[in-house]
Amino acid sequence: MLIETFHPPGDLYQHHSPPHLACSSSHLSNLNWWINMEGGKDHSHGQKLSMVVGPWGGDGGSSWDDGSYSGVREITIFYGDCIDSIRVVYDKNGEPVSGDKHGGGGGGQTSEIKLQYPEEKLIGVSGHYHPFWINGTPIIRSLTLKSNRRTFGSFGVEEGTPFSLTMDGGQIVGFLGRSGLYLDAIGFRLSGTAPPPKLPCQMVCTIL
Repeated sequence: MLIETFHPPGDLYQHHSPPHLACSSSHLSNLNWWINMEGGKDHSHGQKLSMVVGPWGGDGGSSWDDGSYSGVREITIFYGDCIDSIRVVYDKNGEPVSGDKHGGGGGGQTSEIKLQYPEEKLIGVSGHYHPFWINGTPIIRSLTLKSNRRTFGSFGVEEGTPFSLTMDGGQIVGFLGRSGLYLDAIGFRLSGTAPPPKLPCQMVCTIL
C-alpha cells in the first residue's frame, strides 16, 4: 500500500478539470491531500482511492477526526445563526456506528438527515464560514448536504466565505474538523475511484 501527501503548489491545479472531485473556496490555506492507492481496479480502469480534504473554517476549538467508515447513514445538525454542533452515524460493514457530537450545546434548531443507505450515499457538502463575533475566529455558519438522490438544507446562515465539495463516483465516509462552543471547521474523508495517476495535476481535485 502506498500513501502519499500532496500540498498543491500555487495554481498547479487551476487549469485541469478532474472527472471525479471538485472542491472550491475563495480561501483554502490549509488544504491537504492524502492519497491512498489500494489497488483493485474498477470497471473504469481506475484504482480504489481514499483521501482527506479540508478542513474549511477557523482554527478555534480542538481538532477531532471520526475516522473512515463504509459510509454515512445519518447526520444531525444543531444550528441557529451558525452551526453549533454536528453528530454523524456511520455504517461499518452493515452496522450503524454513532460518532461523537462535535460542538457546543447551543442551537435553537435541530435537523436529522437519514439517508436510505446503502442505496443513498452522501456525495457533497457546501457551506460558509465567517466570524460570529467581532474580532473572533471564523466558524462554520452554514451547511448544505447533498446525496446522490436529494439535497438537504441550507442550515444556518449563508454568510462569509463559501466552500463546496462534490464527488462523482464516490462518497463521503468520514467527518473531521475543529470544535468548541461551535463547529469551528469541517473536513471530510472520501472514498471512490480515480483514473491511474500520471502527473500531480491529474489527480482528482481542482481548486476553482
